[in-house]
Amino acid sequence: MTRPVSPELDEILGQRFPVLDDGFVRVVDYMGADESIVQAARVSYGRGTKKVHEDRGLIRYLLRHRHTTPLEMCEIKFHVRVPMDCWRQWIRHRTANVNEYSTRYSEAIDASQRTTPDAWRVQSTGNRQGSAGTLPEDVGQTLSDEEARFQDDARRIYESRLEAGVAREQARKDLPLSTYTEAYWKVDLHNLLHFLALRMDSHAQEEIRAYATVIGEEIVRRWCPLVWEAFIDYRMESLGLTRLDISILEALHGAGPDAARVRADELGWLEVGTSGRFKRNRERAECEAKLERLGLPIPWAE
Repeated sequence: MTRPVSPELDEILGQRFPVLDDGFVRVVDYMGADESIVQAARVSYGRGTKKVHEDRGLIRYLLRHRHTTPLEMCEIKFHVRVPMDCWRQWIRHRTANVNEYSTRYSEAIDASQRTTPDAWRVQSTGNRQGSAGTLPEDVGQTLSDEEARFQDDARRIYESRLEAGVAREQARKDLPLSTYTEAYWKVDLHNLLHFLALRMDSHAQEEIRAYATVIGEEIVRRWCPLVWEAFIDYRMESLGLTRLDISILEALHGAGPDAARVRADELGWLEVGTSGRFKRNRERAECEAKLERLGLPIPWAE
């Protein structure tokens, strides 16, 4: 029996892919490839098919119908350097094995992620955890200058505490969240795709989206190209419809815009606020985005 390998991934083992201003992602090791997924899936029904196009068809079937167990046969280990605020989001994906750089055992990494003057984002008014647009560059320049001074002062204070004999575990407590940390992160392909689906999404924070995009497009695409193709087709570029969405589409197709508007009103989507406009409704907004993507009119457009 030969060990499944990915020649394209072997070529970039250990190569650092830069992210942000001082971060990186690199592959340390991996187990399995597209072949491993097919092999695991075929245990269910014996030898089965063997041709490459049939392998592709099987993998696409698995992802299309969310049969994810065979994907868990593949694992990959990354070495990453990432700002601590970004790492807080990353580590919420708990189905992985992690070992992080210890600032209790070693001195904190002398690097912080800095924001360029044109990259200061404005708080979104429609999404409490998101942003929308950027501040004027002259305002951004002031903020970037303040950020640099703050980070330099924080580092100076940290190092002066160490020189005074303060324990590393206590000296670190005022370091900013922009300070870079490093970690080894090992995850199976099923859970990695879940991470990518969330963190490559346009609604994800820009910084972690940068890491996810590098992992997906530079690494997973090389490692398991058949899985990557199916993942893009069935997860990233697909469109999910809820029962409510379907009822709107059925009304729109069957009886026209007026019927679809009546259905939306029945769902409580068209409540009018004191301003005389529809109250904010997230389900309605998501349905509108789907209609627009399908090239269909919004029946209740004001």
